[in-house]
Amino acid sequence: MSLSETTRSPVPLSETRSPTPLLFRRHSSGEIRNIASLSSSLLPAFGTVMGESSVRLKRFVIAPYDRRYRLWQTFLVVLVVYSAWSSPFELAFNKASTGALLPVDLVVDAFFAIDIILTFFVAYLDKSTYLLVEEHKKIAFRYITHLRFPMDVASTLPFQTIYRVITGKMSRGQVFGFLNLLRLWRLRRVSKFFSRLEKDTRFSYFWTRYCKLISVVLFAVHSAGCFYYWLATRYHNSESTWIGANIPDFKSRSIWLGYTYSMYWSIVTVTTVGYGDLHAVNTEEKIFTIFYLLFNIGLTSYLIGNMTNLIVHTAVRTFAMRDSINEILRYAQKNRLPEGLKEQMLAHLTLKFKTAELQQEQVLENLPKAIRSSISQQLFRTTLENTHLFKGVSDDFIVQLVSEIKAEYFPPKVDIVIQNEIPTDFYIIVSGAVDVVTYKNGTEQFLSKLGSQQMFGEIGVIFNIPQPFTVRTKRLSQVVRISHHDFKQLVQPLQEDGKIILTNFIQHLKGLKNEELAEMPLVSEFLDDFISEEDTVNEAGTQDYASQVQQENAIFTTTPALSETPGTRVIIHGYHPDHKPNKGGNAGKLIHLPDSVENLLSIAESKFGKRGTTIIMKDGSQVEDLAALREDDHLYIF
Repeated sequence: MSLSETTRSPVPLSETRSPTPLLFRRHSSGEIRNIASLSSSLLPAFGTVMGESSVRLKRFVIAPYDRRYRLWQTFLVVLVVYSAWSSPFELAFNKASTGALLPVDLVVDAFFAIDIILTFFVAYLDKSTYLLVEEHKKIAFRYITHLRFPMDVASTLPFQTIYRVITGKMSRGQVFGFLNLLRLWRLRRVSKFFSRLEKDTRFSYFWTRYCKLISVVLFAVHSAGCFYYWLATRYHNSESTWIGANIPDFKSRSIWLGYTYSMYWSIVTVTTVGYGDLHAVNTEEKIFTIFYLLFNIGLTSYLIGNMTNLIVHTAVRTFAMRDSINEILRYAQKNRLPEGLKEQMLAHLTLKFKTAELQQEQVLENLPKAIRSSISQQLFRTTLENTHLFKGVSDDFIVQLVSEIKAEYFPPKVDIVIQNEIPTDFYIIVSGAVDVVTYKNGTEQFLSKLGSQQMFGEIGVIFNIPQPFTVRTKRLSQVVRISHHDFKQLVQPLQEDGKIILTNFIQHLKGLKNEELAEMPLVSEFLDDFISEEDTVNEAGTQDYASQVQQENAIFTTTPALSETPGTRVIIHGYHPDHKPNKGGNAGKLIHLPDSVENLLSIAESKFGKRGTTIIMKDGSQVEDLAALREDDHLYIF
């Protein structure tokens, strides 16, 4: 088989060469079209320099992954199958080795002789450096000094033909039958071939392993049957053999009759059926049968173990699902859970198994972050850009945000967000629909419906307050989840994007229904204050740009999720605790505690319209150190 070679310009010996660029060589030098079929032995070492200068090999050097060389190796595997059958067969049936099979053996040996010559021109991978070695002297020295070379030569030499050429006679001695068994050395090619197929994702792993197991069984049955027949042919009394007891003149009968009897005995024995019609007669046959039966124990264990693994592997997810469902049913029965809640648990578990291959964090967890980010952008970037909170933000912010999101599926009638829970994440709907509901006086009230590219849970996250609503899926929905912590870390260094997000958020709040705002007093108060400040700015008319920026920064820092430290939340009142105003004027204002008393007095002035000088607690004690205050303390400023 001719393999055209390529020439290359001289390259300094100090240059680091890597096999990886050769994966993308032009078609004439063997292009690898599917990297999934690449053997792991051809992968480069970490830190290997790869460049265009290492694309070409020396003249008359064959790349081990060359497409035509791989086809040649596959063709030799077919010839190895013939050698695996003919070698034991010619030992048992000596007449076949000097008859019709002799020319076939010579042709097969000629092909393997060509392969020996080609091996002197095949580059190899240095195991210490993982670089291709293409110097002819090194290739030849490595091959000659390895056990592979003498065994390749010994398994290729036609000893019987050489003897006939030297002596002029055709010998049928037993020694040539055993020399022919050296051809079984070629079986290592079949083992490597199956190993390569098992790693190649283009082929079914189950059927590759299944074919390998069948091949092992057939070779064992064939070899044992041939050797058992050989024992009968060399025994001094033909009638005192396992086959002679049934066919006295078996030596003069057809070769295929003897082979049929041999295969029948071997198959019956290896399957442990043992009809007893063909059994060992003399001592040699009994000894061989003992060892063959012991071998069959190991072979059967090997087959059963491999087949069990292959079958169980395909059903392991089903077993896990059934076990999980049974555990849920037992748990629900033991704790007497209502049917509706039990159905939700089962629906969620079933959906989890059905969409296991679609869960982004599970599928992509073993990939590098750059690849995960690229996939997420491909899938979810459009959804994020069309969400009301992120319209108009920079590409840099979107790219960073997409890499931090997590995709999830939820079955129908499942609560994704629960009212009054701690805000840890907010969600964007990719597909499906959800209902926003609230519980008031023990009654569930429907507020609104959200669909694709809409967001929920962001109010609790941004204001750092318990989630004001319960969000429940109407049908199968896919959502992406954004962590409160990750969102905060992204917004802090990108102030311009933070202002855009805040503006979008305020516009969204303005569009909320009155029923929704009524459930969020803090949000309503924030919105009222912002609108009043905005009106003041518009009425002034003479306020310069710096004042507008100052106002925007003030609003920006009052939003907890967009500020660096949300601070402690306290409730302030604009009167003395002993002098409560008339009904309707005693409502306090929930604020985040500033860093100084002066700032606290300024905030109280903006809230109540008058400047206070004294700050006391509900019990009458005066506040001197703001650091001593706790969450939800009531402060009275007058």
